[in-house]
Amino acid sequence: MPRIEKNRILDAPVEKVYEILNDYNSLPIWNIVVNEVTEMEPKKYFLKTNVGEITNTEIENIPQIKMTSTQEGSPMEKIGYIFESKGKKTEVTIWTEFELENQKSVLDIAADLFMKSLVVYVDFIMAGGSPEDYQKNFEKIKNAY
Repeated sequence: MPRIEKNRILDAPVEKVYEILNDYNSLPIWNIVVNEVTEMEPKKYFLKTNVGEITNTEIENIPQIKMTSTQEGSPMEKIGYIFESKGKKTEVTIWTEFELENQKSVLDIAADLFMKSLVVYVDFIMAGGSPEDYQKNFEKIKNAY
């Protein structure tokens, strides 16, 4: 099964990065492609995105270590995050597994946009910003790192 991985070192402790990624309801605030999230049941979320409607079901969550979900309605069959503390920083890896090799280039772009969205949001929060004041901005995300 094809797989993509992207990783970055974020200027935030692992506790903060995990807190952000573990809060599915906050995805519409900062994730450039997620517009709405509805919790269907514990660990199962319905996401309205720019690319369609997705049901995300969390199947593994080891706090501050890793998270894994399956997805329905998405070309991604599984998506996950791996966290590695680097003192006051965190190396986070996003990975996805998918069925069709010809989807790799599009999913690589999607993973890059996700990671850039996360970097910009984490930097905003760590600079003292409030989630209520955050404004998603494609130009800011596009030009991240």
